[in-house]
Amino acid sequence: MPHTPERPTIMGTRGVLTSGHYLATAAGFEIMRKGGNAIDAAAAICFCLNLLEPHQNGFGGEVPILVYSARDHKVHAISGQGWSGEAFTIDWCRGHNIDLIPGDGFLPACVPATFGTWAIALERFGTLSFSQILKPAIELATNGFPMYRDLQNTLSKFKDIFIERYPSTAEIYLLNGKVPEIGTLIKNPDLARTLGIICNAEEAKKKDGRSVAIRAACDAFYKGEIADSIVRFISKNPVMDGSGEAHSGLLTKDDFAQWKAEIEEPISIDYRGLDVHKCSSWTQGPVFLQQLSILEGFDLGSMGHNSPEYLHTLIEVAKLAFADREAYYGDPHFDLVPLDILLSKDYADERRALIGEEACNEFRAAGAGSSLPNFKPFNVLADNRQALGFEGDASEIERISGKPGDTTHLDAVDFEGNMVAATPSGGWIRSSPVIPGVGFPLGTRGQMFYLNPARPNSLEPRKRPRTTLTPTLVTKNGEPYMAFGTRGGDSQDQWTLQLLLNFVDFGMDLQSALDSPHLEINHVPESFYPREAHPGQVSIDTRFPEDILDDLKNRGHILKPTDYRLRMM
Repeated sequence: MPHTPERPTIMGTRGVLTSGHYLATAAGFEIMRKGGNAIDAAAAICFCLNLLEPHQNGFGGEVPILVYSARDHKVHAISGQGWSGEAFTIDWCRGHNIDLIPGDGFLPACVPATFGTWAIALERFGTLSFSQILKPAIELATNGFPMYRDLQNTLSKFKDIFIERYPSTAEIYLLNGKVPEIGTLIKNPDLARTLGIICNAEEAKKKDGRSVAIRAACDAFYKGEIADSIVRFISKNPVMDGSGEAHSGLLTKDDFAQWKAEIEEPISIDYRGLDVHKCSSWTQGPVFLQQLSILEGFDLGSMGHNSPEYLHTLIEVAKLAFADREAYYGDPHFDLVPLDILLSKDYADERRALIGEEACNEFRAAGAGSSLPNFKPFNVLADNRQALGFEGDASEIERISGKPGDTTHLDAVDFEGNMVAATPSGGWIRSSPVIPGVGFPLGTRGQMFYLNPARPNSLEPRKRPRTTLTPTLVTKNGEPYMAFGTRGGDSQDQWTLQLLLNFVDFGMDLQSALDSPHLEINHVPESFYPREAHPGQVSIDTRFPEDILDDLKNRGHILKPTDYRLRMM
């Protein structure tokens, strides 16, 4: 039953913007007041978030984007994920005794995707210039933004890494080796300079038209002195990573120059009269649609919201869909991903029939079984080592990698009907050093590759790693209806699934749907280093009543109580 929301539902008539930091959202509204549309506002928000939430995302990271365009009344996906370097291969890893791509340092770095992704979005769907859109971020980088609790907590936790291994990061975010007090202004003049280079390049080509000018701004990043500075620094300044060794970066100037974002067709299904849209299998997004396809065959409303039967069904459906993610998903430019089968009604019927009254803690991919040889779904390290020809299980090898950063999210809707959902991430200050003179670190998304060439999402030159980032757009009768997303890594397409089901199947208002207790499976390997799996384990909100927890335990589920209210603060 719907319950009284803990927070009010926000409503408006001229546009709605939301993000992980109030100053970024304010920048988006300022762009709209100056005549920009939702795409312009979303870009401005993202660039501000890159600066304001450096522990959650950054300019060196990535940003999958979904856009509903009021011009053509269609949803478009933009592939905001950089690729690996030409030189980073499985053979290179074998020759350098790398059995698990680390989560920090330079080895897992991909070409930064943020600028190129927003450039193509702005050229195709926006109205304003890069110079107008970057102005709020430049002002914040120049004048400073106030230190706040969440960022301060991250700096406190990783202070020693910054001082000992990433001194260029400490130079910006620490004051004489100390974590700044709340309210202290944090400035980043190198980043302001980087953004200024982009604006100047655009201004120089302004007379040739908006599209040419935006491309020139993009070239200033990927083909000019910014890329030069990054490549020069990472090639000459090796840093210690989770392998226990110091490695230089393998990205080259040509890796930067050849990469570009692409506008793609989204992957979509109908769920109870709503069209739900996701990015393709270079993200985990289709797993959201697979879950919906299986769940559509259940009368969820009759089960009762968050009843044991409903929660058990959610858990078992997630296990099946995420098993298929591991068995099939990867960059579709390299991997054959049979989405037409995985999202078909017949396949959903086949998967649904596997769900019984008790928990199944086995790995059940692809109905008839995975075709991958020697498939070890619960141990990525062992699978990698066998494929590489390494002996032993490496359990005694010391691995020093810290945890990766998190993610943020933004949504934008304007009065014309344009709608954007974007999930910026990567480029975290805790996992790679700030590049001096540039003002941001590289991302480490390459840690998500496998080193078994028989598997999808295995490392190959200039390939996109399968990312967890997964914005969602929903249309109804061809018109914009919902935009949402979240941080949370592998949990994203579980938390947002429960949001949608709360709204569609149980009739909650959006804020109640957000505030409701939720859960996630930890059943398949994590996408992040050290790639651990916990077969049968379910992280479950501590707000669920004890009798529901007991029922789930009796069905065979392994529960890990989690206080999500603290986790999401």
